[in-house]
Amino acid sequence: MHYISILLEIETQNYPSSGTIDHIMKVLVLYDYPPSPGGLSTQGDLLYKGLLEMGVDAHAAHYESAQEKEWYYRWFEPDIVVGIGYWGHTPQLVLHPQRYGIKTVPWLVADGYIANYQEVLNALPLILVTSNWVKEMYVRDGINPEIIEVLPVGCDTDAFQPFNKHEQKILAVREALGVSLNQIMILTVGGDAASKGAQEVMQALAIIDSKAPGWKYVCKVWPQPRTKVQNLADLEMATRLGIEKNVTYATNTISRAFMPYLIGACDIYAAPSRLEGFGMPQIEAGACEKPVVSLNAMGMLDTLVHKETALLARVANRIVVNEVIVGEESGFEDKHKVLFDIPRTVDYRANVQDIAKYLLTLMNDEALRIRMGKAGRKRVVEKFDYREVAKRFIQIVRDKLNIY
Repeated sequence: MHYISILLEIETQNYPSSGTIDHIMKVLVLYDYPPSPGGLSTQGDLLYKGLLEMGVDAHAAHYESAQEKEWYYRWFEPDIVVGIGYWGHTPQLVLHPQRYGIKTVPWLVADGYIANYQEVLNALPLILVTSNWVKEMYVRDGINPEIIEVLPVGCDTDAFQPFNKHEQKILAVREALGVSLNQIMILTVGGDAASKGAQEVMQALAIIDSKAPGWKYVCKVWPQPRTKVQNLADLEMATRLGIEKNVTYATNTISRAFMPYLIGACDIYAAPSRLEGFGMPQIEAGACEKPVVSLNAMGMLDTLVHKETALLARVANRIVVNEVIVGEESGFEDKHKVLFDIPRTVDYRANVQDIAKYLLTLMNDEALRIRMGKAGRKRVVEKFDYREVAKRFIQIVRDKLNIY
């Protein structure tokens, strides 16, 4: 009985039940629902799941479904609507619920720069963003810093967990990818691999190939028209570098349920991303006790710790532009030109020599991989578990909007 009492006390402290909430808050979560495997839908779905487990009265709806959203506004009468997306989704996430007098809080990611909707966003009492770097980008582009709060993306640390490398499910993943048990498997996951730094990783692998133990580089990309050309360009680079036999591009559609096993099958997660507001796969890799090689910039400054959970390459250069062309997706007419008073950084490039050095270090030191992996898991559980994120969301809403 004493043991049970202790467990109940811990449970009450960590994850409040509905009985510990003064008023059962009603929250409508808008995202790509039902969830696809993409990052934004996962971001929304884990918040929704965390709120339900806290005892919050929460429902989810697709952010583009005007009829379904209006249905919820009328009968559910939410205290607040939280919408997951980027600034271009302002009409669906902010303007639509406001038409019906509903309080709305967008939870936004970065998309290089904000070209529109500054006036609408600045009129809000609260905007959530996924990292301090994303906040910097929004402030740079005209959003009031006083209304912005950082809320990181959550991770399901029950699903993303350490796996024994001899477990049958893990062995099956490696076998299907053509990776033997004695090879070092390096993994990158993204909508396309190049945006996650795959070309820089391949250049680094070419540098260390003759010195490194046996390895395989696996890029998991999502099958979509825009990535086909990029995938071919990446594979052509691998051929020019002479490492094509050790590079695999996996382009099949997979579910989120498969992702923990894919990440669990690798030895090193590599993603020195060119533009990254948060970096969810890096967090998931940490949850699986995998060391990460990434870039010392952007959202990774929040999610990864150099020489503790990851090895972070220096920035080699920044891609800067003076103007861009946008269209209807940004609330403009087609081919609208935006000129910048101050040139904008739209991409980063990692130092290839740093990546080569860090990969070789990790490939040759299993003890270091294990140590950094365990530190990564500890950090993710403490700071990025979806239940912690849900609690933080409720606290921010209470503090900033006085909603209980």
